[in-house]
Amino acid sequence: MTFPNRRMRRLRHSGALRRLVAETTLTTSDLAVPLFVREDIDAPTPVASMPGVEQHTHASLHKEVERLVTLGVPAIMLFGIPATKDASGSQAWNPQGVVQVALRNLSAAYGSDLVVMADLCVDEYTDHGHCGIIDGRGQVDNDATLEIYGKVAVAQAAAGASVVAPSGMMDGQVAAIRRALDEAEFLDTAILGYSAKFASAFYGPFRDAVDVTIADGGDRQAYQQDWRNGREALEEIRLDIEEGADMVMVKPAMAYLDIIAKARPEVNVPLAAYHVSGEYAMLKAAAQNGWIDGDVAAIETLTAIKRAGADFILTYLGGEVAELLANKR
Repeated sequence: MTFPNRRMRRLRHSGALRRLVAETTLTTSDLAVPLFVREDIDAPTPVASMPGVEQHTHASLHKEVERLVTLGVPAIMLFGIPATKDASGSQAWNPQGVVQVALRNLSAAYGSDLVVMADLCVDEYTDHGHCGIIDGRGQVDNDATLEIYGKVAVAQAAAGASVVAPSGMMDGQVAAIRRALDEAEFLDTAILGYSAKFASAFYGPFRDAVDVTIADGGDRQAYQQDWRNGREALEEIRLDIEEGADMVMVKPAMAYLDIIAKARPEVNVPLAAYHVSGEYAMLKAAAQNGWIDGDVAAIETLTAIKRAGADFILTYLGGEVAELLANKR
C-alpha cells in the first residue's frame, strides 16, 4: 500500500532532487558585508569578540573588498573608527574623514561593479557614544541630530557612496536626509533605512569593533525600538517608506524573523535584514567549541533569514559563505 504522504519523502531522497525543488536558494547576490576601517592603525587589527573580523587599514580594506568582489559579493557596508572623537561626531562629515577617504578609494577602484553603502550615524565619532547631539538634560536631541545627519549624508554621497544607511533611529531621519541629498543634487543616492532597529542585547561585539562605550553606563532604549513590540516595527517601516526610504531593514535578524516575515507582504521596496555581531559571535563560539558544524550552520542561518522574506542580508559571514557557495558549484 502506498500512502499519499509518501510524495514528501520521494522529493527528498537525493541531494540533486532536494536542490531542484528547494523553495529558497541562497546565493552570493543575497549578501552584503559590513566592514570596519580605522584611521590610526598601520596593520589590520582583529576584533577579539568577532573571530575572523578585523578593523582594516585603507590598504587591507581594499584587499578584502577585492576578495569579496572576486567572489561575486555585490555590496559592502562601511563603518569608520576615527582617530579623534568629539561631542558632535564631526569627523563623520569631514571630507577627509576615514569613511569618506575609503569611499573615494573604493568608488574609484570598482565603480558600478560594487554597491558601496555607508552607515550613517555618529556613535563611532562621538566622545559620549550616543547616536546624536546631547542636550542640556543629557538626552539625545532629535532635531539637532537631524541637521548633522544631513551633513553626513552629503559628505558620504560626495565621496562616492551609492547608498547611505541611517542607523540612529531618530524620528524623521529619512526625510531630513532625503531633503539634504536632493538639495545638494545627489538625487540618485539611495537611502537604506535601519527602519526596525531594536534596542538589542546582540550588539555588544559591534561596539568592540568600533570602540564605542556609551557614557555613564547609558543605553539607547529611548530611541532604538523596544524589542517587545512587533506592530510598532511595522509602523516604523511604513513611516520610513513614506519619508522616502528606497530600502528598509530589520535589525537584528535571527531573533526577529517574525518581523521580517510580517514586513515582507506589507512593503514593495527591497527588504534587508542585518545578521548582527552577537548573532555572528554565537555561531563562531559554538563552532570553535565543536558544538556545531560552523559552515553548515552559517548557510542554514542565512537561508532562514532569506526564507523569512529578506531580499538581501548584511552579514559578517558574507565572505566565508560566498567561498562555501563557490565551492558547491
